Amino acid sequence: MIASPFLNSPIKICCIGAGYVGGPTMAMIAKQCPDIQVHVVDLNQSRIDQWNSDVLPVYEPGLDEVVREARGRNLTFSSRVETAIRESNIIFIAVNTPTKSFGIGAGRAANLEFIEKCARQIAECSTGHKIVVEKSTLPVRTAEAVKRILNSSAKDATFDVLSNPEFLAEGTAVQDLLQPDRVLIGGESSEAVERLAQVYGRWIPREKILTTNLWSSELSKLTANAFLAQRVSSINAISALCEATGADVDEVARAIGTDSRIGPKFLKSSVGFGGSCFQKDILNLVYLCEHFGLREVAQYWEQVVIMNDYQKRRFSERIVRTMFHTVSDKKIAIWGFAFKKDTNDTRESPAIHICRDLLEERARLVVYDPQVPEKQIRSELEACFQDSNGRLSETHKKLIETNVSVVKDVYVSAQEAHAIAVLTEWDEFKTIDCGRVYEEMRRPAFVFDGRNVLDRKAWLDRGFEVHSIGRPGVS
Repeated sequence: MIASPFLNSPIKICCIGAGYVGGPTMAMIAKQCPDIQVHVVDLNQSRIDQWNSDVLPVYEPGLDEVVREARGRNLTFSSRVETAIRESNIIFIAVNTPTKSFGIGAGRAANLEFIEKCARQIAECSTGHKIVVEKSTLPVRTAEAVKRILNSSAKDATFDVLSNPEFLAEGTAVQDLLQPDRVLIGGESSEAVERLAQVYGRWIPREKILTTNLWSSELSKLTANAFLAQRVSSINAISALCEATGADVDEVARAIGTDSRIGPKFLKSSVGFGGSCFQKDILNLVYLCEHFGLREVAQYWEQVVIMNDYQKRRFSERIVRTMFHTVSDKKIAIWGFAFKKDTNDTRESPAIHICRDLLEERARLVVYDPQVPEKQIRSELEACFQDSNGRLSETHKKLIETNVSVVKDVYVSAQEAHAIAVLTEWDEFKTIDCGRVYEEMRRPAFVFDGRNVLDRKAWLDRGFEVHSIGRPGVS
């Protein structure tokens, strides 16, 4: 370890951004390092109020306990951004970096507006030496722009910039933070890298803390998500072939997953992947490849997203085709709206796209999700119908108002329904009383299992017509 006063001075952490990354990550650092003051700040006062309440804005199994243990001791949530920056010596940037919807790179490049604003505010408020840590997922060489802004705008401060991408998965974030596969820190200053490694080293074995240069760290995050999404799209591509040939995609996945060179993870076929990272990061990778003139590489990775869009569209079309080529005025129960189980995150959820397609066909939807509130569901549906200028037509506004209901009981959602579409793999759907559901529904009773979570044989035996992903027919 490097002997330096810089490494031995007390650590005070600020995190700008109290979302799905910043909140849980800082809560875990505060829990594991009770002597380190951790201040999480966000301009969204409503979100801060939720972090300070008994109902957190982020749903993660076990997160409540982590926050309760540290909050009020060494974990603070507030909107006092400038104060937090001034008082800290390690500053995490964990703000959103959505895909650009305008200008150069629209639909592919990351929107770095919030990153730049953070860098400028840090420069204005800082004195002394600060370590600025990129926690948000960013394009390669973003750190270069952050360093230039910091160094050209600051008056009485110096900075080191590190890349420390998050690899946690929503739904298992607490466990992922507690026992990660690895922690990646990229930087040019060995002292700054060691300083951050000291924090994680309080509870994570040193051999799991990997260090690289800045650019390798930034690219590793994009690459990891691209590889994982690629596996999902690959098995989903095979699911279409399974349905056409009579093969069973789960049997195929099990057969190839036993090959040690492939492994079983991320071979679960479904209606498609969602979440804030996969699609955004792949499109970002595509944009980078195009920028550097790597056209064939860009086309290769873009196909992963194209395949995912195809899978969602194929599922919607199958529902319409199976239900006698029309779902107009038919009631369809939507089971699950989050992009995956054990989270309330709906960003890029396949459910949004399926619901949009069904609403375009004038279906009546009754949505049930155990964690996603009605306001969030309606907001996502409105957003998916907005035009490029963010406007929602009166026709679509009225369609959502009249044709979408949100209920808090899964059995209520099935009453008088013509079909059920399972769009999130919540564990509770595995133990549903299919006999009770069958008695509530219209005949024939259709089930479209977009996650392959139901006991197919039990539902078929009860009288349902069951359509799964990657499985032939209904028997």
